[in-house]
Amino acid sequence: MKIKLFGLFLLQTALTVQAENYQAILKQLQLPVGFSITVFADQVPNARSLALGDRGVIFIGTRQQGDVYAVRDSNGDGVADQRYVIASKLYMPNGVAYKDGALYVAEVNRILRFDNIIDHLAKPPKPVVIYDRFPGDKWHGWKYLRFGPDGKLYTAVGAPCNICEPEQEIYTSLVRMNADGSDFEILARGIRNTVGFDWQPGSQALFFTENGRDYLGDDAPPDELNLWTEKGQHFGYPYCHGGTIPDPELSKVKNCDAFAAPAWKFKAHKAPLGLRFYQGGQFPANYKNQLLVAQHGSWNRSKPHGYQIARVNFKNGQAVSEHTFISGWLTADDKVLGRPVDILTLPDGSLLISDDKLGVVYKVEYKP
Repeated sequence: MKIKLFGLFLLQTALTVQAENYQAILKQLQLPVGFSITVFADQVPNARSLALGDRGVIFIGTRQQGDVYAVRDSNGDGVADQRYVIASKLYMPNGVAYKDGALYVAEVNRILRFDNIIDHLAKPPKPVVIYDRFPGDKWHGWKYLRFGPDGKLYTAVGAPCNICEPEQEIYTSLVRMNADGSDFEILARGIRNTVGFDWQPGSQALFFTENGRDYLGDDAPPDELNLWTEKGQHFGYPYCHGGTIPDPELSKVKNCDAFAAPAWKFKAHKAPLGLRFYQGGQFPANYKNQLLVAQHGSWNRSKPHGYQIARVNFKNGQAVSEHTFISGWLTADDKVLGRPVDILTLPDGSLLISDDKLGVVYKVEYKP
């Protein structure tokens, strides 16, 4: 009995210390006036992609951890009080998507479907494999997963390297398929690594982030926001970067006019990942239909940057400016407190943001 009570004491002490650490980090974060940020869910190690299910369930993919989680705020107090492990020991299950009662999970080499998942969170069903013909390369192999306005399932296959010329057509591609895995098609190529995309309200145009190659210096090439418009587009990798920079190792051209130019250029190595056009009704009117981007942060830049949520403003359908929305995960002395990965808008207009360094999901609200 004493051993059990001592164990509970240690657990409660650890949770108290953890909560105090979260509060210390939250105090470092800077948001516009009227906005607040709290921890919505913790104990989700390596939290990456987010997907909204029915009945308030939020699904969370991971990369290094190999687990897929589900969390829910059952009492409406703004904090998730239910947590479930949907699957474990998967191969970098970064991507999650939800449609018609089923959870879809993207591993490196295949896509799984968990049917009728909301009714079986505590005891998930055995998954159905809907597609298993992706390459198994770990390098840029983790995948983002979303259903588009056309009902198709979209994902991407990154380059198996920093800079190389892959022999197989499937690499560096944006792809889509039916929900059952049929009618697979390659939409575009020349994309080094995208781990986030969304469709613009109104036009339904597909925008996606792309992380540029390494080892061309601190400030080149830029990371990109790209716009897909038609099948067969090529976005330059590995021959051209940022729309204007021929690759010093592999370029076969003197200019980059033959490739699709970025819709917006982020500073090099900020690592833009998940993104969402804000369509909620809670934030001020000037946020409506503007793009929020999670910038995961640089890993090999001499002076780190990123580690923030940026807002890319659009006018007449085009990106025109970039501003910081939430910052503070990188301190003045370059200490990294957290790394934002993905963004999800809830039905009430608040935002969720995943953090794979801290293993939490934040909630952002506007209360003037």
